[in-house]
Formats: sequence, structure tokens, C-alpha cells
Amino acid sequence: MSSTTIHGIIGYTITPFTAQGESVDLDALGRSIDRLIDSGVHAIAPLGSTGEGAYLSDAEWDQVAEFSIRHVAKRVPTIVSVSDLTTAKAVRRARFAEAQGADAVMVLPTAYWKLSEAEILAHYRAIGDSIGVPIMLYNNPATSGTDMSVDLILRIVKGVENVTMVKESTGDIQRMHQLQRLGEGQVPFYNGCNPLALEAFAAGAKGWCTAATNLIPQLNLDLYQAVLENDLSKARELFYRQLPLLDFILKGGLPATIKAGLRATGLESGDPRLPVFPLSEAGRDQLQGLLNTLR
Repeated sequence: MSSTTIHGIIGYTITPFTAQGESVDLDALGRSIDRLIDSGVHAIAPLGSTGEGAYLSDAEWDQVAEFSIRHVAKRVPTIVSVSDLTTAKAVRRARFAEAQGADAVMVLPTAYWKLSEAEILAHYRAIGDSIGVPIMLYNNPATSGTDMSVDLILRIVKGVENVTMVKESTGDIQRMHQLQRLGEGQVPFYNGCNPLALEAFAAGAKGWCTAATNLIPQLNLDLYQAVLENDLSKARELFYRQLPLLDFILKGGLPATIKAGLRATGLESGDPRLPVFPLSEAGRDQLQGLLNTLR
């Protein structure tokens, strides 16, 4: 699958747990995926921050990746986050995802020690050499501890053949402008920061990777459609209507806010896995109020 076919609203999935959190609830995962696809999202992205991929055992990770890819069943593209602390583990996950039928993988260079640019490039090259599907380079220093400059990102895109797209989540709109200008419009990039959605589309983003689709898919999709139709007035109205919820999701933490929101809309997916706490009672009340205003 070419990266050019990945566009629009890319929905992050949660990883539901059973009541005590001891195992993955595959039934709830299937229902959450169906909800997203039935809503009209353009792609599904399991095992990212929202999917608590960092808190799963290898066996759980494999279980969620295999089930998600099989359940999506090519109805839309599946982009599996394969990030891990070591290159060897990330390569293993990338190979597993490809073997199960993933359309693309997403790679965040997580780090304990601060990585040099040469080490980051070698990390992506090792993963790229091990698989044949496209790679979405993911830049999110808030969760990875690694902030890749636009210059480094473009060197990776140039140096690793199947790194064909970039997800930018620094919250700095200038990064997207630089990707567009310095990449001469040839490097597809995707917004990963909810409050920047409108500005990102204006800067040329091909899509928006968001957990908000679990709660307000139609508003997300309508915003994208307004952008495609060059209806700036409508796009602004749609964006500012959903912005309070987008801000809340970002500040409250993706697994906690999305799982609480799903529970409020009738889909029980358990609590986040420790050390992440579930949303507080006050937070749940605030979230419910925000959802009520959007209905």
C-alpha cells in the first residue's frame, strides 16, 4: 500500500482490559474497532499511546496486533505502532505486524539514554531494512524523550526508502510548515496534536491521527470534509466547537480520557493499566459535560 492512500481521519484504538486489568478484552476491542470503521474513519492505528502499547507484555502486544489487523480486515488501512525501547524489539514488532497484514507501521524512537542523530537514523534504517511495508515516522518528544529536527526527519526519509510519511506531534506548527517547505511538498505529513488540527490542515497535513474519533468521530470527519471543500468558515466553526474536548483529552491523558468517554457512551473497556490512573470523578463529570454540549 502506498502512503498516498493513507489520508484523512486516522482513528487510534484503545486496548480494553478485563475488570481486574489482568488480560485484554478482545470482544470490547472488536466492538471499538467496528465503531470507528462504521463512523467512517479513513484508517485505524492500534497500539499507540491511546492503545497503551508501552504497557503490554510481548504476548499481549502480539495478541492485540494480530486481532486488530484481522478484525479490520482491510476495510480501511491499518497502521500499527511498533515502537519499543530497543531496535531489536522494534524490528521484531515490525516484522510481526507486516506478517499479520498491516498496511503500514508507525515508529517512535523511544529512548532511555538520549540518542544521537546517527543512532536515530540507524534505528529507522534497521527497521526499514527488515520490512517491506511503509513506515510512518512519528515525532513526539513528550512521550519518547526524543525530538527530531526537521533536518533529521528529512535525512531519514531520504536515507530509508520505506519511511514515506511523517506524524508530527510536537505541538509546533512551524515544524509542519518546515516539512512542507523543505520537503518541497513531497513528504506526506500527518497531525498528531489535537489542538493543532485546523492549523495543520492549513499547513498541508494529509491527515489527522486522533483518539478523539472514539468519542466525536462525526465532528472530526466533518472538519476534514470542510477542509477538502476549502470551506474555511465551516472548518473554523467545526474546529472551535470541538476544541474544548480536544484540549481536555490532551491534558487528561489519552487512555484515561478515552476509556472514561467510551464508558459514558456505553462501551466498557476497563481502566488504564497502572501506573496510569483512571479519570477522577471530577474529570468524568467534566468530560460528560463536554460530551453533552456536542450532542
